[in-house]
Amino acid sequence: MTTDRTKMKVNLRPLADRVVLRPMKETEQQRGGLFIPASVREKPQQGDVVAVGPGRYEKGVRVPMELSIGQTVLYDRYSGSEVTVNDKEYLIIEESTILAIVGE
Repeated sequence: MTTDRTKMKVNLRPLADRVVLRPMKETEQQRGGLFIPASVREKPQQGDVVAVGPGRYEKGVRVPMELSIGQTVLYDRYSGSEVTVNDKEYLIIEESTILAIVGE
């Protein structure tokens, strides 16, 4: 079965311990089937991992990333840098600002 996640290909290659996320849209249904009215909606804090860097160096040894492409994660509200590539919005953040993996 192919999903949007497996079809998605991004032309970004993050460096070190950075991760490229596709933030969930505000209008998407949240887990549990609840919809949040636009008047009280905040920045999304959940997104899909579309690219991961090779990992950071610590004491001369590369520490591998714990994340992989296709996972859905929760991240700090005001973390990262928003970028637009080919009319699509992405968020580039450090792995340490990711709080949890959803659904695993």
